Amino acid sequence: MHNLFLMQKDYLFGKTLEELKKVAEETGLPGFSAKQMAEWLYKKGVDSIDGMTNLSLVNREKLKEKYEVGRKQFINVQESVDGTKKYLFPVGKGHFIESAYIPEKYRATLCISSQVGCKMGCLFCMTGKQGFQTQLNANEILNQIQSLPEFDKLTNVVYMGMGEPLDNIHNVLKSLEILTSDYGYAWSPKRITVSSIGVLTGLKEYINKSKCNLAISLHSPFERERLMLMPAQKTQPLRSVLDQIRSFDFGLQRRVSFEYIMFKGINDTPEHAEEVFRILKGIYCRINLICFHPIPDVDLEGSDSNTIKIFQDILNRRGIITTLRVSRGLDILAACGMLSTKELLKNKQVD
Repeated sequence: MHNLFLMQKDYLFGKTLEELKKVAEETGLPGFSAKQMAEWLYKKGVDSIDGMTNLSLVNREKLKEKYEVGRKQFINVQESVDGTKKYLFPVGKGHFIESAYIPEKYRATLCISSQVGCKMGCLFCMTGKQGFQTQLNANEILNQIQSLPEFDKLTNVVYMGMGEPLDNIHNVLKSLEILTSDYGYAWSPKRITVSSIGVLTGLKEYINKSKCNLAISLHSPFERERLMLMPAQKTQPLRSVLDQIRSFDFGLQRRVSFEYIMFKGINDTPEHAEEVFRILKGIYCRINLICFHPIPDVDLEGSDSNTIKIFQDILNRRGIITTLRVSRGLDILAACGMLSTKELLKNKQVD
C-alpha cells in the first residue's frame, strides 16, 4: 500500500500557469518551460509528457518522475436521433460524471458537470437523487472538454451538467481561468455560461472574478413555491440572489439569464408570468423556458405547449426576451444524472 501511494503522480492538465511555474521550479526546469507546458496541454492537446518535444529529454524525464498529463477518455457514449451525444467519464474511485454534446446548425454546445452528485436536492433533478459525492477539480472539469471527440467543433460551453458550480467555486474559477486565458484555450468569456441556483457566497465571487455569462435557476417567482421545488431556497433566498445581481453592473457584453422549467399546474399560470416580470424588473436579462420531461419517482408533469406559449407571450410583451429551449436527446435520457446514476447502480450491484 505504501509503495502504491509513492507511485501516485500529480496531473499537469488542469494546472494554471502559476501552478505550472511552481512545477518547473520544483522540478529544476527553466522558468520559461511553464509556458511551453501550458501550450502543449491546452493549445496542442498533448496527452503525454513525451509529446512535449521542445522540452529536453532530460527535463521530460524529470517531469515524469512526479507528473503525468492526466487526461481520461470517456467510457460510454449514447447518441440521440437528433445528434445529441451523452458522454460518461470516470472520475476518482467509482465515480462518474456526464457531459452532453448538443450540435445545432450554427453552433455546438457542450454541457459539462462540476460535481459528482449535488447537495441542492431540487425536486425535479436526477443528479440530486444521488446525493453529493465529491467536488470535481479543474482537471476533471476541463477533461470533459479536451477529451471530447468533437472538441474542435465546439462553439460554447455551459456549466449546466451535474452539480452546483458555485458550490465548487474554487475549481470552477480555476477551470474558467484556463479556458479564457491567453496561455490556455483563449476562449472569449461570451462563449461560456455558468448556471446556478444562486449560492450567495459563490455568486459574489463568481460575479467579481469572472467575465463569463451567468444563468440563474428561477423556476418560480414565489419564494414559498420555489422552496418546495428547490430546498436551497431556504438558505439562498431568491430575493437575496436578485439583490446581489442588481448590485453589479454586468454591462451589455455579459449576459444574465434565468432558467425556468415549466411544471403543469404549479408554476405555469399568467399570474406567475406577471410576477416573474415584477421581480426581474430593472435587470437586463433574458428568460429561457424549459420543457420538463419526467424522471423516475418524481410526481411532476411538464406544461402543455399552449400554456407555455401564453406564458412566453406575456413576458415578451412586457419587454423581457423569453425563448423556449428546444428539448434535445430525449431518446437517450439526456437530462443530467440519468446515465451516471445507471452506472453507479450497476457498479453497486457488482460490488
